[in-house]
Amino acid sequence: MNLSFGDWSAAPGGARKSSRGFTMLELMVVIAIILVLIGMAAGRYEKSVVRAREAVLKQDLQTMRNAIQQYTLDKAAGPQSLDDLVSAGYLREVPTDPITRARDWHTDFDNILLSADQTSPGISDVHSTSDATSPFENTPYSSW
Repeated sequence: MNLSFGDWSAAPGGARKSSRGFTMLELMVVIAIILVLIGMAAGRYEKSVVRAREAVLKQDLQTMRNAIQQYTLDKAAGPQSLDDLVSAGYLREVPTDPITRARDWHTDFDNILLSADQTSPGISDVHSTSDATSPFENTPYSSW
């Protein structure tokens, strides 16, 4: 006859034995729950990384576009390269595209003059060279 009282059970011969620890099934259930939680956290982390890169891209584009406009208005001529903005002190350095992770920006040259005093055209806009599409806005990064 086996009687069970809490953690102690009666063993044959009248000796008592303590059953301590976890069963294999309990350990597997806990590990499965932990793996599910890690999987959910990894997905959210990846989305937050993409959102952060997109925010940096938007900020870098805005900064470079403002620098192009200021350079053009101050010098009465458009910059011929992004390096002109750095050498003139409008940018500390050409930023790295957070999507392609390179300094390979696509620049647009237009014959549009921003002011009546402007003597020569130059770079009018800048875009990412990435062909990827934003998963949140469903637009290509190169169109931003």
